[in-house]
Amino acid sequence: MSSQDSESISPHELRDAWPVLSLEERVESFKLVPHATADVFFLSLPAKEQAELILALPTGERRTWMRLLAPDDAVDVVQEANAEAKAALLAELDSTTRHEVMALLAYAEDEAGGLMNPRFARVRPDMTSDEAIRYLRQQTRQKGETVHEVYVLDAQQHLLGVVSLSQLFQAPPGMPISEFMVTKVFTVTEETDQEAVGRLFSRLGLMAIPVVDAENRMKGIITVDDIVQVMQEEATEDIQKVGGMEALDAPYFSVGFVAMLRKRAGWLLVLFLGEMLTATAMGHFEHEIARAVVLSLFIPLIISSGGNSGSQATTLIIRSLALSEVRLRDWWRVARREVVTGLLLGAILGGVGLCRVVVWQYLFQSYGEHFFRVALTVGMSLVGVVLWGTLTGAMLPFALRRAGFDPASASAPFVATLVDVSGLVIYFTVASLILRGALL
Repeated sequence: MSSQDSESISPHELRDAWPVLSLEERVESFKLVPHATADVFFLSLPAKEQAELILALPTGERRTWMRLLAPDDAVDVVQEANAEAKAALLAELDSTTRHEVMALLAYAEDEAGGLMNPRFARVRPDMTSDEAIRYLRQQTRQKGETVHEVYVLDAQQHLLGVVSLSQLFQAPPGMPISEFMVTKVFTVTEETDQEAVGRLFSRLGLMAIPVVDAENRMKGIITVDDIVQVMQEEATEDIQKVGGMEALDAPYFSVGFVAMLRKRAGWLLVLFLGEMLTATAMGHFEHEIARAVVLSLFIPLIISSGGNSGSQATTLIIRSLALSEVRLRDWWRVARREVVTGLLLGAILGGVGLCRVVVWQYLFQSYGEHFFRVALTVGMSLVGVVLWGTLTGAMLPFALRRAGFDPASASAPFVATLVDVSGLVIYFTVASLILRGALL
């Protein structure tokens, strides 16, 4: 075994260690990966890590790795770099790819135009099937075009139809493409939001979709592997927002300690200030608490039930909005449904809470002669708090969408905090009505 072989590292070993390595260690380890498998490992990295790795390599080695990327992937890498580094990365590309990448950089990252690959298989409608096969073979050798389906364009690049590879090879050699192409083609425009593109892929089961401009001129294609990565990023961002923090823009171990604190502390401070209103609400009802100390025993039970029901409803509606199962105009239908659901859930929990007070009274004599009033207070409060939490949690994402914000910003901790404060008001209001004149 040569010394080079003994010092090499497999992509699998490097992948396991990659998250905990510093940038310098990553560069040194990457150089030990055999060249035959290094390109596969490099292409599997997120764009941010590809950019960091390329910029950390000696100038003479950067060109090899930049030119390994497809134009749409090169765009992602360039976007991760600062202004000075962007120019350096673009300079490593050949003139054709550089022109394609600069055109793609004009689009927003979350638009179809920013996701598309401008290289795709295209033929003219007057070509015969055998002419098209020879032409495609030549083009894929020269340009490395992505071939999922073959798109039929006229001289002005208008999209006329699509032909699958199986149709192309099965057609008689002299048959013109125009006679067997499929003219009904699903397309997206350059400005289509990436989430809408993802839903289209999911609904239609596509491998690729063409991107066209306002005049139906074809600009590129988006492939399923590109959109899967985008949808994973979108889902991760939504989950992080629902958890009550700013979305991370990098893998967990790649986010600096200070940056992680900053992204998490902001929402926690807001929630903490919100929870301070809980103390204010309790102070407002200090007379009721002093008169019936036993009420304080059930505060965690009441407010946690409201927060849980609100968080549950919020999560359901956020996901339904993301999948377009529910639209903004459906808010009234959702409200009616959640009112009924909240009442029934509240009745179930309220019944359990009432029974709990009664059973504990008979077993341990815990709540005195007015125990049934206490039980009724707990039961009725749970109905009100759960109903309010469910309705609030369901409506908040609609309100945020209507105001132009991301519904995922209606995080579960935020809803729980909101319902905590209002739940205390409901609880002590019910208690003051039911326990009027009673001293516990």
